Amino acid sequence: MRPTKNRLWIALAVTALLLIMWGQMLHAVRGQSLTWDEDDHIFAGYESLKTHDFGLNPEHPPMIKMVATLPLLPLQLKVPPLQHRFFKTESYLDGRELLFRNGPANGGHYSAETLVFRTRLAASLFSLLAGLLVFLGTSEMFSTTSGLIALALFCFEPNLLAHGAYVTTDMGASCTIFATIYVFWRWVKHPTPARLVVVGLVGGIALAAKHSTILLAPMLLLLMAGALYASWKQQRTNPAAPKPTRHAADIARMAAAFAVIVVIAVTVLWAFYGFRYAARPPGLALSPTLAEYVQPLAPREAHGILFFARFHLLPESWLYGLADVRLVANGMPSFFLGRVYAHGTWLYFPVLFFIKSTLAMLALLALTLFAILRRWLRFSLDLYFILIPPIVYMAVSMGSHLNIGARHILPVFLFCCVLAGAGAAALFHRSRAWTLAIAALLLFHIASTAHASPNYISYANEAWGGPTQTYRYLSDSNTDWAQQLIATSAALRAHGIKHCYIAYFDNPFVLPADYGIPCTLLPTPDSYFLEEVLPVPPVIDGPVLISAGDLNGFELGSSVLNPFESFRHLKPTRFIQDGVFWFDGRFAIPLASALSHVQLSTAALKQHNPQLALTEAQQAEQLAPGAVLPELALGDALAASKNPTEARAAYTRAASTIATMEPGARETWQATLKTKLAALN
Repeated sequence: MRPTKNRLWIALAVTALLLIMWGQMLHAVRGQSLTWDEDDHIFAGYESLKTHDFGLNPEHPPMIKMVATLPLLPLQLKVPPLQHRFFKTESYLDGRELLFRNGPANGGHYSAETLVFRTRLAASLFSLLAGLLVFLGTSEMFSTTSGLIALALFCFEPNLLAHGAYVTTDMGASCTIFATIYVFWRWVKHPTPARLVVVGLVGGIALAAKHSTILLAPMLLLLMAGALYASWKQQRTNPAAPKPTRHAADIARMAAAFAVIVVIAVTVLWAFYGFRYAARPPGLALSPTLAEYVQPLAPREAHGILFFARFHLLPESWLYGLADVRLVANGMPSFFLGRVYAHGTWLYFPVLFFIKSTLAMLALLALTLFAILRRWLRFSLDLYFILIPPIVYMAVSMGSHLNIGARHILPVFLFCCVLAGAGAAALFHRSRAWTLAIAALLLFHIASTAHASPNYISYANEAWGGPTQTYRYLSDSNTDWAQQLIATSAALRAHGIKHCYIAYFDNPFVLPADYGIPCTLLPTPDSYFLEEVLPVPPVIDGPVLISAGDLNGFELGSSVLNPFESFRHLKPTRFIQDGVFWFDGRFAIPLASALSHVQLSTAALKQHNPQLALTEAQQAEQLAPGAVLPELALGDALAASKNPTEARAAYTRAASTIATMEPGARETWQATLKTKLAALN
């Protein structure tokens, strides 16, 4: 009776923990607006299901998007017509229209809040599955105590809670990576054909979740090498055949198993694309084409992708996404420890891990290392299977320039829960003191996360000042991922504000007005890149609201280009949901005011109207003399007006400001300026 009773209590504990985690996630997202990538994912997933169009969001595989948008299929929704724009512009803006133009105000029946919550509810199932797998895998590899501790850590891990219910690929990738490693471990322990097929199937689902799951290939190869070494080491005590023969047979068996896994996984990946190479249905084409899109890549990368495309070895949409991953990683600026970087730094993710992990988790990981060194936790093949995946993932991430969020190493946090669970269990029963210490750390982990609720996305541990201070060190999806519009709207209503200005991180892909925010829009990097002209006066009266991602201006690659740099040194009146700064008073914003004239000047040059271009550029330069973009616009307009002497003077003034930029950005802009000066000659 006792084993049955124990199993019942364990099942109840697991169920309770998973439900608590689910409740925390859903409570958090209920009060959060649409985050940066969600409208893009939702529109692409919906169209993938309805029209089998995989070219609207090819930068991500379709599986998670399709699962998340299944609840939308029975609904009668008005779908915005395609305008055949650049694929990201198309999917982001059409996603916005799909979600916000199907409510009663537009003759529909479903508010954006309803549609978004339905998709988030479906996406959160990957978190529940991941939690269950963490318990089962840890229990089977180590002990039931390890499994329960790992699950408790998982269910209160702030980064997993932050991204666990968003319609994005990060949690689904974490879940499927761990699932693949777990089922592969089970095959190694008891190799049967059925278990090998399961590894291939789960690996294929992982490939259809996110491009970074391709790292499963080196992970599995390293795990196979470890399994072979462990097998040969065990065979030394009782050799039944000549070692060279046995070793060769073992290697051949592993190689064959890897080949089977790859074949099955790639077949599953093709299945998610309907076994069709073309990304889009007949009559539609990718914009730009794959051949055009890979051109900025390094030659070996471009040639490799085009080789697979030429022979249709992988779906076109998946290959297109692989190219996009490389392009974004090569060109994405970042904000790290208070500085803007034109690219990335290898220190980013290690330091981020120490900022975004709870102090209790860091302590438990240190104690796990201690337990291994004391041999209280034996360094076994099981432990090797838990260590290799996060080491590989972290090592590759450190070499990437895509330094925009903890979500990009989310699988590392998941594996750390398992590792800490195993280490904690090894210490838990050694003495009463160890039992109390582990229990105290678990409570501290839970309390630290609960204190951040529901703003898990901006979590930082107490050593770094907590969630309200995260913006000082990190940006983007670490603190401000456009999730604060609901809270911002409520704050404005509470103070009776009818007139205000706002610079919001996700504008124009999500409009503050759609959340009832009455503020005049200020230009942001994304509105500028999307050529949205937002004229504003050079002096404005508050309230002025600026979200953290725009306050540091990291998307521009240099603080010198940031139109809101002066606000970084001011004390805000209020701070909304750890990511939106509220400033009261009168403020000069010359560069922000000049940007609309820069845009109009650039547009006039494209229309071969140098006189209008010159007029607009002169206004921009008068508003912000010496600023890089106005001076370059003036130089371009003067050059087009056949006035090289004055154009060179404008470029020279820009050069003086460029010289003050951060390394990386400085070299990039100096190269641009050199090209413009050479054209004058």
